Amino acid sequence: MSSIILLVAVFALMYFLMIRPQRKRAAERAAMLRAADIGDVVATVGGVIGTIVAVEEPGEVVCIEVDTDVELRVQRRAIGEIITPVGGEGGGDPAPSDGADAPE
Repeated sequence: MSSIILLVAVFALMYFLMIRPQRKRAAERAAMLRAADIGDVVATVGGVIGTIVAVEEPGEVVCIEVDTDVELRVQRRAIGEIITPVGGEGGGDPAPSDGADAPE
């Protein structure tokens, strides 16, 4: 009887320490991939950094512009990280100055 209780306790411990966090990370990654859209600056799992310029019809392939006139077609699941989401914090050029701060 005590061996059954020990077995259940070990399984419960493994669930809370291993399985549950892994499922949470997988759900977060799936949400991140669904949120990737045109204009986002992304890094692929291979280390290529670029801006999403197009999403092909099935939605599983995106075109990433890595340089002027250089676009790569990659599977959406190859996106490892969204560096700067559209409308997110950071990124972009600073506001243009009116010249008042420029030295003469």
